Amino acid sequence: MKTGISKKLSKKQKVEIEALAALPDEKIDTSDIPEIPDWAGAKRGLLYRPIKRQITLRLDADVAAWFKSNAPNGRGYQTEINRVLREHAQRT
Repeated sequence: MKTGISKKLSKKQKVEIEALAALPDEKIDTSDIPEIPDWAGAKRGLLYRPIKRQITLRLDADVAAWFKSNAPNGRGYQTEINRVLREHAQRT
């Protein structure tokens, strides 16, 4: 398996995840995991870094402007475009 590329879940894994997701919170045993009520110091992406490839992508000006204007301080809009494209690709 290449680094940074996740495998798709098997049917068995999907069934297990669905069963876990259906459990009410009070039925989930978290006694071996300390609860962290404050995530203020958490850092995103420390364990998983997908491989990035620099490309030239031509987007309609209004689409690019929308993503940039909806990003905090105009930052992170490319990451949001990537997230939306990934979500779409996973649906097909």
